Amino acid sequence: MIKPQTLKGFRDFLPADALKRQYAIEIIRQTFELYGFQPLETPALEYLETFSGQIGEGEKLFFKFKDAGGRAVALRYDQTVPTCRVIAQYPNQIKLPFKRYQIQTVWRSEKPQKGRYREFLQCDADIFGVESRTADAETIALTIDIFKKLGFTKPIALINDRELYQDIPYQAIVIIDKLNKIGEAKVKAELKAKGFNPKILTQVKNQSPNQNLKTIFEYLNHYGFKNHYRFTPTLARSFNYSTGTIWEIIDERFKSGSLLGGERFDNLVGKFSQRQVPAVGFGLGFDRTILAMEELNLFPKLATKTKVLVTVFGQNFLPFSQTLVKKLRKQNINTDLYPNPDDKLNKQLKYASDKQIPYVVLIGPDELKTNQYSLKNLNTGQQLALTEIELIRRLQ
Repeated sequence: MIKPQTLKGFRDFLPADALKRQYAIEIIRQTFELYGFQPLETPALEYLETFSGQIGEGEKLFFKFKDAGGRAVALRYDQTVPTCRVIAQYPNQIKLPFKRYQIQTVWRSEKPQKGRYREFLQCDADIFGVESRTADAETIALTIDIFKKLGFTKPIALINDRELYQDIPYQAIVIIDKLNKIGEAKVKAELKAKGFNPKILTQVKNQSPNQNLKTIFEYLNHYGFKNHYRFTPTLARSFNYSTGTIWEIIDERFKSGSLLGGERFDNLVGKFSQRQVPAVGFGLGFDRTILAMEELNLFPKLATKTKVLVTVFGQNFLPFSQTLVKKLRKQNINTDLYPNPDDKLNKQLKYASDKQIPYVVLIGPDELKTNQYSLKNLNTGQQLALTEIELIRRLQ
């Protein structure tokens, strides 16, 4: 007998959790499209060289292997790099400026911890082909708005510019990026251990916003987001393709880290083609967002989207139940037909109750004689005898 189990860092989502995920995904998708972004999907597997040299410290987390043809491949580590590959590969189909969103799974071979897994969903959006920092500001506004629509009362965008780090070595940036995780003393100690002057951290903390950041802040103010962003000079982000604006979204009530990270990456498309395409975008940490929504009680009461269960009084009554189900579904009423005609009515009612289906239709000998249906409200216990037209109106 095979032991039923999942791999470490991988999960199943039972209906209660899947409903929460679908609820959040739908809000995120609607907000992407509200801002004019178009969907894109890329393969789960890419050539290893697509990701190599683009991710920085994260390369040790690649799920990589040789396929049956001996090719070096990797599971999708992020969605930004494959999108840049798409921009380069389809120059005639992808017209600039290009606003894209992507909601797909990525894989990282890291140590699982609270809110962090080896397989997880990312929700990305990017603007390609715009050098102006207004594109950065629009994208940051989108990220703030997503979390407001998810129910976060005060999501905060921590914003910086990698150009303020232009005189600081990349390895020092990686260390400074750990500030919120390990604290100032450990950052200075690690800088010193790697041969850097710990005063670099003080230099970074004393930075002021440059003109690019001032442009972004003014743009956000016009959108009414003045209280939803903060200049954060110690924010670094360790992706080595970051070239300009960088930001993260946090909620100060949630203590398990940032919920989203974004950056400008003007050189990444050029890794795959001869043309340089400016770009800015972000990846939303979906699983951590779900965790934050649970901790902050942001989910409404979620139940099955099934509106009504049609019962079956035995094999002889199955055609009558099917006829009604067909009519209800034609009216776009989410209808479940009980799957086993041989089960007793009490078991069918329990099935509806367990699935939190609010209504049940009873079709028995009495209903057929009167040409009416019995509609039972499982929340109130009320039962009504209705004609077909009355039943449909009641359920719409």
